[in-house]
Amino acid sequence: MAWVMVYLVGLGVLLSLVFAYHSFRRGRRMGRGTPLMKEIADAIREGASAFLRREYATYVPILAGVALLFGLIFTPWAGLSFFLGMLMSSFAGLVGMKAAVIYNERVANEARLGVGRGDPSALGRALNVAFRGGSVMGLSVGGFAMLGLLVVYLVVGMAMEYADPGNLTVTKSLVGLEFVMFPQVIACYSLGCSAVAVFNRLGGGIYTKGADMGADLVGKTELGLPEDDPRNPAVIADCVGDNVGDVNGNGSDLLESTIGAVVASSILPTAMHTAALNAADPMGEGLVSRMLQYPLAFMGVGLIACVLGILYVLLRKPSNRLARELNVSLWSSAAMIAAATLALSYAFFGGRDLAGSGFRFGWVSPWLSALMGIIAGIALGMVAEAYTSDKYKETKGIAALAKKGPALVIVGGTSAGWRSCLPACATMGGAIIVSSYFSGVYGSAIAAVGMLSFVVATVTVDTYGPIADNAGGIAEMARLDGEVRGITDSLDSQGNTTAAIGKGFAIGSGVLAALAMMMSFASGGDSGGGLDVLNFLALGGAFVGVGVMHWLSGRMLSAVCRNAEQMVDEVRRQVRENPGILTDESRPDYKACVDICTKGAIREMRVPVLVSLLSPIVGGLAFGPLFVGGFLLGTILDSVAMATSTANSGGAWDNAKKYIKSIKAELIAELGERRYDEIHNAGVIGDTVGDGYKDVVGPNQDIMIKMMATVSVIMLPVINAFNLFSLL
Repeated sequence: MAWVMVYLVGLGVLLSLVFAYHSFRRGRRMGRGTPLMKEIADAIREGASAFLRREYATYVPILAGVALLFGLIFTPWAGLSFFLGMLMSSFAGLVGMKAAVIYNERVANEARLGVGRGDPSALGRALNVAFRGGSVMGLSVGGFAMLGLLVVYLVVGMAMEYADPGNLTVTKSLVGLEFVMFPQVIACYSLGCSAVAVFNRLGGGIYTKGADMGADLVGKTELGLPEDDPRNPAVIADCVGDNVGDVNGNGSDLLESTIGAVVASSILPTAMHTAALNAADPMGEGLVSRMLQYPLAFMGVGLIACVLGILYVLLRKPSNRLARELNVSLWSSAAMIAAATLALSYAFFGGRDLAGSGFRFGWVSPWLSALMGIIAGIALGMVAEAYTSDKYKETKGIAALAKKGPALVIVGGTSAGWRSCLPACATMGGAIIVSSYFSGVYGSAIAAVGMLSFVVATVTVDTYGPIADNAGGIAEMARLDGEVRGITDSLDSQGNTTAAIGKGFAIGSGVLAALAMMMSFASGGDSGGGLDVLNFLALGGAFVGVGVMHWLSGRMLSAVCRNAEQMVDEVRRQVRENPGILTDESRPDYKACVDICTKGAIREMRVPVLVSLLSPIVGGLAFGPLFVGGFLLGTILDSVAMATSTANSGGAWDNAKKYIKSIKAELIAELGERRYDEIHNAGVIGDTVGDGYKDVVGPNQDIMIKMMATVSVIMLPVINAFNLFSLL
């Protein structure tokens, strides 16, 4: 079945990347709008490119050193695989971001043209353009992620035959470390993707939230300027941040989630096989091989289905029903995947000896586990929407609290985020229990693959949001008709909800993928295939893991505060020293704000990245694999609650602010303009608090737990061979 997997993945990769290239080229050929629109879009594009150049200059030497280290202590193929993961993650983020900075201008122009000709479907047409721009990111994420993994499988797995069941045995490196070649190499590929993702997501998040908070705290609350007003010196930096954080960072995040899930579910069968070699009923080598290939084939089917789902939306007649249009892509892709992978499961496991697999219901078991992941992903999206959309009572309730002041807005949003943890955690816990009931320990890993099988559609819908947000900024700064801004605001409001849904998917899949990696770690460690959570080393590790994750969250928020503080000072300085900015007599120094955010983000991201990368290694070298197993469990459990609550609180605050703005006329008629300003400022303060929560802490939690789990699996031979506790 290896060639079936290769053909499916190859076809999915080809369709994804060709379609992405076509949409990218189409965006470049579309009209750019007025000269002022072009000038603003060029400034955003230059700022985003400058950030990426500085970021690459920071992380490429560091990660190249890690690749060299893996090549020396394990095998050159491990180092090359790590480096390939770096390249694929970087390419996906770069292509998607370049498409976003092209399409944000095109969306604004499409809305401008639609308003100019009185087109009743102007909103739907603008949505179609934004969706096409988002599809470049989605298709690039899926295409580049699986392209790199396919290359590793073809070269190391098939050409060198290390994925052959007979070669899934222990290899010894030049320095005497023992490991199984193919799982080690693909784990290094996954870590390469993770390392770039955490730099992109964390660096981009610190950048965008520093700029956003600086722009809001001075521009809106102190100077009374509208959102995206060109007189605000931080406005260009804010728009740049949407692209480097919410597009480039988010794309790298979900690419890493996808690879983490696929690699974890491919490593786990090998670990199960190794742990059960002396069992009475061991797994057959042919079954191990099929279980290894199945997740890759599943993702190949997912890529093909998502391409069809995106095409279906783009070829439909434009509609003004935003939520329906965006959901069509997700639900249609999920439905096609669910149907097609049933046949795939039969092809891989039908009529086979499944002894030792843990498949309770025969060949259909892995499909049921994957289906559970798809259902859980949809459910997590629904939970996120219920707690963040302004169509539901939670967000409307937070908006109502703004009448009482910003303190209650903050308390209400925090409460909503905390309460959202119960349905989200119950969904993830249920998915783990049910999927594992169907397929044993392999089940939860396949559930993560199922949840991410329509990642292309998820990222497409998610990236649509920042494109629409930037389009609104361009419309405001270019002084376009108010109806144009009304269209972009409608797109942006829906985009906030889709972003929250995307974060729900990322958190859920990240937890399942990290859990599968932790199981692989436990199966290969001294624990003999399991993790005794009552062991004093595991318990101690769990407590340390919780502490590390909370420390990282606090450190990330501090980084945002320091960056925002510098931005606030710079905006105040410019307005104080050049009062003509507020009267449109002088132009703000946008570049100074961009430079401050860029330098601050690059500086602040280093310590959290290094701590998340090194903490499991240091703990393992001190106390051994049992400590690391507990440590990983602690990080996973803590991140579920932290990531969910921060993402949903931030999303609720953001949409509450927009909801207040949408009912401005009603509030002014009821309470007067002065009271409206006070209510709106309370909403802005809540949104500002939520910026660091939803775009820095929440998204980076799930990246970090996967990176910690993956680096633990890779460094397990070192931890087994050298730890201080074993010498006592």
